[in-house]
Amino acid sequence: MPLRGRELIQEIDDSNCQTPAIWWLGHSGFVLKYRTTIFYVDPCLCSDEAPLRAADIAHASLVLCTHAHGHHLDPGTVAGILAASRRAKLVIPKGAAEHVHSLGISYHRMVTTDSGLRVEYLDDRIYSVPSAHNQLDWTPLGGYPYLGYLVRFGNYTIYHAGDGVPYPGLADRLRPYNITVALLPISGRKPADAPGNFEIAEAAQLAEDAGAQWLVPMHYGMFQSSAGHVGKFVDHLLGQRPAQRFKVFECGEKWEVPAD
Repeated sequence: MPLRGRELIQEIDDSNCQTPAIWWLGHSGFVLKYRTTIFYVDPCLCSDEAPLRAADIAHASLVLCTHAHGHHLDPGTVAGILAASRRAKLVIPKGAAEHVHSLGISYHRMVTTDSGLRVEYLDDRIYSVPSAHNQLDWTPLGGYPYLGYLVRFGNYTIYHAGDGVPYPGLADRLRPYNITVALLPISGRKPADAPGNFEIAEAAQLAEDAGAQWLVPMHYGMFQSSAGHVGKFVDHLLGQRPAQRFKVFECGEKWEVPAD
């Protein structure tokens, strides 16, 4: 049974992660832990339904936000974690720095990045690739406003796509990283040309094209799995792509990446 609150914090603290461990926090939010390093990616803990309170998170090494939209860079969540985790910094696309500063977060708590750049934390590395939502929207000064992060833990790589849709060359950008786990949004686009995310079949195709060993769906419900979306995802993977390994989370659930 997934844990909540301080019990979940304790589980994260006590986990001895010789392979990466992942917890889903709802929506696009995850905790990634490898050995003693703890990263929070796109946490949005702004509701009583959330499994954690930001003010209780005193162990974060880094907080990674893929772009400036509120459910990915939630002001209250980010400020709460940074206040409790005094040594943690916030990793953001470089074009988001002014917006984040306007929320009351000082520049010295930020690490800005862009496609092709690398962030290092002890022995771990975070690479960035552009995401399209629905366009890449690159500018000379701001770079790419929507990023996906490739977190390299030892021989494991976890890809968090943020928000995004397929675009030419994305799989080619990802393939060299030998992705172990791809965290991909599957909420789709309604109408088809509206800003949105991968359709289920598109996410599965990207995982295959990029060579991801595992596919994890996200961005299909805030803190509870949408049975309809999950059922369609599972049916598609089992029926159309039986060779693709996948994991579907419950909110607050821990999963250790298999060593094979």
